[in-house]
Formats: sequence, C-alpha cells, structure tokens
Amino acid sequence: MNPPPSFAKAFKGRRVLITGGLGFIGSKLARTLVSLGAKVTILDSLIPEYGGNRRNVQGIESKLVINLSDVRDRHSLPEFLRGQHYLFNLAGQTSHMDSMTDPETDLDINCRAQLTLLEACRKHNPRLRVVFASTRQIYGRPDYLPVDEKHPLRPVDVNGINKLAGEGYHLLYSHVHGVPSTVLRLTNTIGPRMRVKDARQTFVGEWIRQILQGRPIEVWGGGQLRDFTYVDDAVEAFLLAAIHPQAVGRVFNLGGVGQVSLRELAETLIGVARRGSYCVKSFPVARQKIDIGDYYSDCRLIGSVLGWQPRTTIRQALAKTVAYYRKELPHYL
Repeated sequence: MNPPPSFAKAFKGRRVLITGGLGFIGSKLARTLVSLGAKVTILDSLIPEYGGNRRNVQGIESKLVINLSDVRDRHSLPEFLRGQHYLFNLAGQTSHMDSMTDPETDLDINCRAQLTLLEACRKHNPRLRVVFASTRQIYGRPDYLPVDEKHPLRPVDVNGINKLAGEGYHLLYSHVHGVPSTVLRLTNTIGPRMRVKDARQTFVGEWIRQILQGRPIEVWGGGQLRDFTYVDDAVEAFLLAAIHPQAVGRVFNLGGVGQVSLRELAETLIGVARRGSYCVKSFPVARQKIDIGDYYSDCRLIGSVLGWQPRTTIRQALAKTVAYYRKELPHYL
C-alpha cells in the first residue's frame, strides 16, 4: 500500500488508538499509520480465540504502544481514550458459529462493550473521530444483488444481531451526542496476517493453511457467490473514512473486485499456490442454518462520497497472502 500524500498530512503527529490492534486488519492499520508518522496506541486482549498475534507488529514494536487490555474493562477505557485524535474500533468476536454456541460472550464483546466504549468517548473525549468495523453479515440472506446500504437488515445469527446493535450505538452517539463516527460494513477481508489456525475469522485462512500443510480443502456447497476485499484496500477505506467530513454519521459497504463462486475460489487458490486439491461437501447442519447464500456488495456509495475503490483482484490477493504464509505459517498455528 502506497498511502496518498493527504494521509501523511492528516495523520502525522496525531494520536491514534486502535482497538483489536494486534489482529489482522488492526495491525495493518497500525503499520500504515506508523509509516505516516502517527503516534499509535494498540489496545488488544490477546485472547487466543480472537485473532491477536504479536507477530503482526514485528519490526514496529518500538514505534507504537501496546496495551494488553479488554474493551469490556470499563475502568481502563477512559485512560486510553483521553488525548486521542482518532479511534479505529476493530475489537470484536468474529466467529458466527461461536456466537451461536456462546451467545452471551458475543453479546458482551460486540454489543455491550461497544456501548461502554462510546460512553467513555462521550464523557472523556467527545470529539474523538471514530471509525467502526461492522460486517456484511447484518444483511442476512440477500433479497437482491449486489447488496447496497438500503437493503433490509436481517441478521441470521447472534453475531450479526450484536454487530448491528454495535453499529446502531455508533450512529446514535454520532447523531445525538456528537461523537463523530463512521461505520464500514466489511465483506470477507483477506490478506497477510489474517487468522489461519481455524475458520473463526475467515474460511479462506483455514484453506490456505490446509493447502500449505498438504491437506485437501473442503468446499461446502461450492456454488455460492462471494466478493473479497484485500486488506490494503480495506485499510485505505478506514483512513479515508477517518479524515473525510462527509463520512461522519454514515454507513458504507466495502467490497471487492469481481465475484467468484466458492468452487472458483478454491481453484484459484490452488492455482496460485501451485499445489493442493479440494472436495465439495454438503453443509454441516448447524452451518447450513446460518448460511446466507450468494452475497456480494454494492460499494458505489463509498466510491462516490469518499473516492474509494477496491483495486486488488482475488488472484492478486490470494497470491500475496500465500506468499506471506509460505514463510510465516509457523507463527500463526
């Protein structure tokens, strides 16, 4: 990623807090912001199931501050928020299946903790510029494709319901309390440093691990259409949302370059890895109940308002990610 000059002007010398900053997208944000001259503080619980990994900030540890804390800890939040100029709020529980088997933990992290965080902003730093990472999961099973921001919101799992509540809190606190916030609805973000030990963050990470370990991958269904956002493109959207006045109080979809079926995705991944195989299987019953079928985003709104466009093709994204894990896989198992 080569940030435009406007980013350096906006972020150089500014204090930035990233919740979930040792995770996949958060650490890429941290790396980019450090390169722009920002004063970056990371807040991460490093709970094993949630994706944080110190390896993600290797080489820049001395250029940022890392606080091992949890967004559920209401007593520590004011100290972290005071004096910050930007908050990129990426802390969350991302597993859809975990939300169905342990819904109260998902509620605590994706819903209750978000309200607590925003209350701390209101009381201790009400002008803090906030960008919140939401998910396309809140749309549920699409009525039409591509899915735009006007589509009905019908989550099919507990994770989606709680993320929708988290969205609502951010928009409410922006409109009513003046805490300037923007919501980005992410869709299938992939790239280096994503979780690969299991499918809690994305099934693509698990596929990459299995291929590099010489194991066949399982494709459930296979015909479902998806789009994928490369992490560099997603980070650019976060930075644009943070500095653009017209983004305040609004919701934007992110998306990817083109759509592929899961079967096509598996074939492309095997092609760029130059190894591997896959088999198509029926959905496990529990997973079938919360599958959303075909989904890809209409991201024209963020393009027209902020000038953002995804630039990385799925083949390019997979090639860059596989190249990273050929060297780094042991650190992510």
